[in-house]
Amino acid sequence: PPTVPPPPGPPARGSLSLHRAYLRSPLGLLRLGQLALGAAFWVTVASHKYEGAAHFALFAAVLVWLLTLALFGLSLLGRWELVPWLGSRWLLTNLVHDLALGVGLYAAATGIMGHKAKQRSFCNLPGYSQHCLYSAYLSASICGGITACLYLFSGLYCLLRRCQDQRDII
Repeated sequence: PPTVPPPPGPPARGSLSLHRAYLRSPLGLLRLGQLALGAAFWVTVASHKYEGAAHFALFAAVLVWLLTLALFGLSLLGRWELVPWLGSRWLLTNLVHDLALGVGLYAAATGIMGHKAKQRSFCNLPGYSQHCLYSAYLSASICGGITACLYLFSGLYCLLRRCQDQRDII
Protein backbone atom coordinates (compact mmCIF):
# COMPACT_ATOMS: atom_id res chain seq x y z
CA PRO A 1 0.00 0.00 0.00
CA PRO A 2 1.21 3.51 -0.72
CA THR A 3 2.50 5.57 2.17
CA VAL A 4 0.17 8.39 3.10
CA PRO A 5 1.87 11.64 4.13
CA PRO A 6 0.93 13.03 7.53
CA PRO A 7 -1.91 15.53 7.65
CA PRO A 8 -0.75 19.11 7.41
CA GLY A 9 -0.13 21.05 10.59
CA PRO A 10 -0.30 24.81 10.89
CA PRO A 11 1.95 26.84 8.64
CA ALA A 12 5.62 26.14 9.36
CA ARG A 13 7.37 28.88 11.31
CA GLY A 14 10.70 29.13 13.02
CA SER A 15 9.20 29.18 16.51
CA LEU A 16 6.45 27.17 18.10
CA SER A 17 2.98 28.61 17.78
CA LEU A 18 -0.42 27.49 18.95
CA HIS A 19 -2.75 25.78 16.53
CA ARG A 20 -5.72 27.96 17.50
CA ALA A 21 -8.14 26.16 15.18
CA TYR A 22 -7.55 22.96 17.16
CA LEU A 23 -8.15 24.75 20.45
CA ARG A 24 -11.55 25.95 19.20
CA SER A 25 -12.51 22.61 17.63
CA PRO A 26 -14.82 20.12 19.35
CA LEU A 27 -11.89 17.76 19.91
CA GLY A 28 -9.76 20.50 21.49
CA LEU A 29 -12.56 21.50 23.86
CA LEU A 30 -13.25 17.87 24.76
CA ARG A 31 -9.54 17.38 25.49
CA LEU A 32 -9.55 20.34 27.88
CA GLY A 33 -12.52 18.82 29.71
CA GLN A 34 -10.85 15.41 29.81
CA LEU A 35 -7.70 16.89 31.27
CA ALA A 36 -9.57 18.91 33.90
CA LEU A 37 -11.89 16.12 35.05
CA GLY A 38 -9.18 13.48 34.76
CA ALA A 39 -6.96 15.54 37.03
CA ALA A 40 -9.87 15.96 39.46
CA PHE A 41 -10.31 12.17 39.49
CA TRP A 42 -6.74 11.22 40.25
CA VAL A 43 -6.09 14.11 42.64
CA THR A 44 -9.20 13.12 44.60
CA VAL A 45 -8.07 9.50 44.83
CA ALA A 46 -4.42 10.31 45.52
CA SER A 47 -5.17 12.85 48.24
CA HIS A 48 -7.10 10.33 50.35
CA LYS A 49 -6.19 7.00 51.86
CA TYR A 50 -6.72 4.28 49.28
CA GLU A 51 -6.05 0.57 49.13
CA GLY A 52 -6.67 -2.51 47.02
CA ALA A 53 -8.18 -1.97 43.60
CA ALA A 54 -8.01 1.81 44.00
CA HIS A 55 -4.30 1.47 43.13
CA PHE A 56 -5.31 0.27 39.66
CA ALA A 57 -7.89 3.05 39.33
CA LEU A 58 -5.25 5.64 40.18
CA PHE A 59 -2.72 4.05 37.79
CA ALA A 60 -5.27 3.94 34.96
CA ALA A 61 -6.36 7.55 35.50
CA VAL A 62 -2.81 8.92 35.61
CA LEU A 63 -1.73 6.87 32.56
CA VAL A 64 -4.64 8.04 30.43
CA TRP A 65 -4.25 11.60 31.71
CA LEU A 66 -0.56 11.72 30.75
CA LEU A 67 -1.24 10.27 27.30
CA THR A 68 -4.07 12.76 26.80
CA LEU A 69 -1.77 15.58 27.83
CA ALA A 70 0.78 14.42 25.23
CA LEU A 71 -1.88 14.19 22.49
CA PHE A 72 -3.25 17.60 23.44
CA GLY A 73 0.19 19.23 23.49
CA LEU A 74 1.27 17.79 20.14
CA SER A 75 -2.07 18.69 18.55
CA LEU A 76 -2.09 22.18 20.02
CA LEU A 77 1.40 22.84 18.69
CA GLY A 78 0.61 21.12 15.39
CA ARG A 79 3.64 18.86 15.76
CA TRP A 80 2.04 15.43 15.46
CA GLU A 81 4.12 14.71 12.38
CA LEU A 82 7.13 14.45 14.71
CA VAL A 83 5.75 11.22 16.21
CA PRO A 84 7.15 8.29 14.21
CA TRP A 85 4.55 6.09 12.51
CA LEU A 86 1.66 7.57 14.52
CA GLY A 87 1.99 11.09 13.08
CA SER A 88 0.79 9.95 9.67
CA ARG A 89 -2.19 8.28 11.37
CA TRP A 90 -3.01 11.01 13.89
CA LEU A 91 -6.80 10.79 13.55
CA LEU A 92 -6.67 7.00 14.02
CA THR A 93 -4.26 7.44 16.95
CA ASN A 94 -6.72 9.80 18.65
CA LEU A 95 -9.61 7.45 17.90
CA VAL A 96 -7.91 4.40 19.42
CA HIS A 97 -6.69 6.41 22.42
CA ASP A 98 -10.16 7.74 23.15
CA LEU A 99 -12.20 4.58 22.69
CA ALA A 100 -9.80 1.88 23.87
CA LEU A 101 -7.81 3.62 26.56
CA GLY A 102 -9.96 6.56 27.60
CA VAL A 103 -13.36 4.90 27.73
CA GLY A 104 -12.07 1.47 28.74
CA LEU A 105 -9.76 2.46 31.56
CA TYR A 106 -11.93 5.27 32.92
CA ALA A 107 -15.00 2.99 32.91
CA ALA A 108 -13.03 0.41 34.90
CA ALA A 109 -11.69 3.06 37.29
CA THR A 110 -15.19 4.50 37.73
CA GLY A 111 -16.57 1.06 38.51
CA ILE A 112 -13.85 0.44 41.08
CA MET A 113 -14.40 3.76 42.82
CA GLY A 114 -18.19 3.34 42.70
CA HIS A 115 -17.84 -0.09 44.31
CA LYS A 116 -15.58 1.35 47.00
CA ALA A 117 -18.08 4.16 47.64
CA LYS A 118 -20.87 1.60 48.00
CA GLN A 119 -18.75 -0.35 50.49
CA ARG A 120 -18.31 2.83 52.55
CA SER A 121 -21.94 4.00 52.35
CA PHE A 122 -22.51 3.05 56.00
CA CYS A 123 -20.35 5.95 57.18
CA ASN A 124 -22.59 8.42 55.39
CA LEU A 125 -25.04 8.24 58.31
CA PRO A 126 -25.48 11.22 60.64
CA GLY A 127 -23.57 10.86 63.85
CA TYR A 128 -20.85 8.63 62.43
CA SER A 129 -17.69 9.95 64.09
CA GLN A 130 -14.89 8.08 62.27
CA HIS A 131 -13.04 9.40 59.19
CA CYS A 132 -15.15 8.52 56.15
CA LEU A 133 -13.90 8.05 52.58
CA TYR A 134 -17.39 7.77 51.10
CA SER A 135 -17.46 11.34 49.76
CA ALA A 136 -13.99 11.07 48.21
CA TYR A 137 -14.78 7.76 46.51
CA LEU A 138 -18.15 9.01 45.30
CA SER A 139 -16.61 12.25 43.96
CA ALA A 140 -13.91 10.29 42.13
CA SER A 141 -16.54 7.96 40.70
CA ILE A 142 -18.62 10.86 39.39
CA CYS A 143 -15.56 12.58 37.86
CA GLY A 144 -14.49 9.29 36.29
CA GLY A 145 -17.92 8.64 34.79
CA ILE A 146 -18.13 12.11 33.25
CA THR A 147 -14.56 11.77 31.96
CA ALA A 148 -15.38 8.39 30.37
CA CYS A 149 -18.33 10.07 28.62
CA LEU A 150 -16.07 12.85 27.33
CA TYR A 151 -13.69 10.22 25.92
CA LEU A 152 -16.65 8.49 24.29
CA PHE A 153 -17.76 11.76 22.68
CA SER A 154 -14.27 12.57 21.38
CA GLY A 155 -13.88 9.00 20.11
CA LEU A 156 -17.20 9.24 18.28
CA TYR A 157 -16.12 12.61 16.85
CA CYS A 158 -12.90 11.05 15.51
CA LEU A 159 -14.84 8.05 14.19
CA LEU A 160 -17.26 10.36 12.39
CA ARG A 161 -14.38 12.24 10.77
CA ARG A 162 -12.77 8.94 9.78
CA CYS A 163 -16.03 7.69 8.23
CA GLN A 164 -16.26 10.94 6.25
CA ASP A 165 -12.78 10.16 4.81
CA GLN A 166 -11.21 13.05 6.71
CA ARG A 167 -7.56 12.64 7.67
CA ASP A 168 -7.19 15.59 10.00
CA ILE A 169 -8.41 15.99 13.57
CA ILE A 170 -10.02 19.38 12.89
